[in-house]
Amino acid sequence: MNPQAFADVRVLVVGDLMLDRYWWGEVDRISPEAPVPIVRVGQAEDRLGGAANVARNIASLGAKAVLMGVVGADQVGRELRALLAQEGIEDRLLEDPQIQTTLKLRVLGRQQQLIRLDFEAQPTHEVLKNKQAEFRRALDQVDLVVMSDYGKGGLTHIKDLIALAREMSKPILVDPKGDDYDRYAGATLLTPNRSEFFQVAGRAQDEADFEHRAQALRAKLQLAHLLVTRSEEGMTLFSATEPKLHVHAQAREVFDVSGAGDTVIATLAVGLGSGLDIQSAVQLANRAGGIVVGKLGTATLTADELFSKD
Repeated sequence: MNPQAFADVRVLVVGDLMLDRYWWGEVDRISPEAPVPIVRVGQAEDRLGGAANVARNIASLGAKAVLMGVVGADQVGRELRALLAQEGIEDRLLEDPQIQTTLKLRVLGRQQQLIRLDFEAQPTHEVLKNKQAEFRRALDQVDLVVMSDYGKGGLTHIKDLIALAREMSKPILVDPKGDDYDRYAGATLLTPNRSEFFQVAGRAQDEADFEHRAQALRAKLQLAHLLVTRSEEGMTLFSATEPKLHVHAQAREVFDVSGAGDTVIATLAVGLGSGLDIQSAVQLANRAGGIVVGKLGTATLTADELFSKD
């Protein structure tokens, strides 16, 4: 297909927002205070994380990303919004002065992550309720919706959001979290990873049992499609009407799987929005995931990379 088709796609991303902060440095000695390495920090970088990283991936592919979520009225929230502007992502964020914006600080020495520090708080009920009215207005201007759940409270009312999107005939792609999948009922597509799927559906004894459990979960939740990403085994699509599709993982050296799920669902959304059928979109998303795991941190890729003939 022509990647220029991506430019006409508009995707609304809703979910948990966070800022990924990276500190890189040299490690050449152990602390005399405790048996831990001393990192002499020489480089720092902030990147969009969570649902914001999904939007970043969509924008990197050349499509239009509209982002909704909740941030605090703090410096981290302001830095996150500045990054959205730099990436050309439409900012539909709501502020909750009672919380701090989620921040994940990773310290790396010699390209290895040594520790991650998380700073987070759930948004208040009133702010989340207000998001539903804004969500309805935003739906008018987009082709489809991605809901990125990181379990931070930003999608507490996801049942209502799914109902609104269905009412307006917008496809709904959900990256789930936790073990309560009933809240995702009625979505178009769900993209759990292998461990998330087993947590909800139970561990499969063999491939036939895996398919049985997947189709049972898909039918129970009234999903058109269930895509299980299976790490080194690739990914498998289970649909209501099409036959099962399994695509093998790209044969690439894995450096970092951080954010790979964000890239997969972003590519799925852009592919479907540009007119691809679900099976073609899954194959494209599998290729995208294989590319980004070869990059350090929450990375993205461009349409040129995705369609290159390497």
